Amino acid sequence: MAAKKMSPELLELVAERFRALSDRARLRLLQELRGGPLTVNDLAARTEMAQANVSRHLAVLFANKLVVRERDGIYVHYALADRDVLKLCELVCGRLESELSEQRKVIAGR
Repeated sequence: MAAKKMSPELLELVAERFRALSDRARLRLLQELRGGPLTVNDLAARTEMAQANVSRHLAVLFANKLVVRERDGIYVHYALADRDVLKLCELVCGRLESELSEQRKVIAGR
């Protein structure tokens, strides 16, 4: 059965989601959130990124519904909105790891 053709509106949403995932810093933040909710301060410390930079990237991830946030007093905890985003990353990472392994074999064989 052939896949349904996507509308222009859906294609734009998909492209926007992939743009949000195309930044290394945002991918690092998603990886850190794999273990559970964290604050901006926690994420800044774990990634060694400036707090303002973490906040900016979290805003992009939140706008694209990749993370959710919950206020707890003066703190805001961020968490993955959907663990399926990690499945997508693992799919891509697995493929890239295989390619990198093959490249290393070629280089080592020279």
